Amino acid sequence: MKIVVIGGTGLIGSKLVQTLRERGHDALAASPKTGVNTITREGLAQAMDGAAVVVDVANAPVWEDKAVLDFFETSGRNLLAAEAAAGVRHHVALSIVGSERLPGNGYFRAKVAQENLIKASGIPHTILRATQFFEFVGGIAQAATVGGETRLSPALIQPIASDDVVAALAEVTLAPPVNGTLEVAGPEAIPLDELVRRLLQATKDTRKVVPDIHARYFGDVLNDQSLTPGRNPRLGAIRFEDWLSRQTAR
Repeated sequence: MKIVVIGGTGLIGSKLVQTLRERGHDALAASPKTGVNTITREGLAQAMDGAAVVVDVANAPVWEDKAVLDFFETSGRNLLAAEAAAGVRHHVALSIVGSERLPGNGYFRAKVAQENLIKASGIPHTILRATQFFEFVGGIAQAATVGGETRLSPALIQPIASDDVVAALAEVTLAPPVNGTLEVAGPEAIPLDELVRRLLQATKDTRKVVPDIHARYFGDVLNDQSLTPGRNPRLGAIRFEDWLSRQTAR
């Protein structure tokens, strides 16, 4: 069947397109790079023509609070309207575990707004919420660093490899819509400060990681429930240590 992957040239989207094609489906990588723009609507109707499923894994190109909210709301409205016109039977969206629990984070607020548009659209849907990716741990460290000191909460986080996110996305994309939300997380919960410490040690980075229960994570103070899944999430198979070993061996 024809499956349109919005954000299909990014980290998750490109892997998902490849996975779906390997399984025999007509997967279209849709992004501004391929002439499909959900903000301007350029190429959107053509991309939707004949599509059975649309998977939205697009990432906002900006991080400022109002701009990211505008992106997800505009993109979401345009995309859902095009899907309704084309008779798309299943809308799949990638979101973030804990989005509603961290209201101080503008990106998380924007993802909640995106989810609400999907739920109100009337299009059969599945929202897959994932925990933070292993690939972004370095960015977390950078954001928390002042001078040579990286101050981070010791609250638990349950990060996941992007490959495991793609595997879960492929599974829900090819399954009937659940008209609800599922969660996927990595196989183990780790204190955030320890997670970053492991990365820095493995990469011989000399920054000192300081645990601080008051340290903010992109605007919010964390607890052990902030960035971890609820009951019975799907779990990825790749452990952080194994992923880290592969990265440092390259």
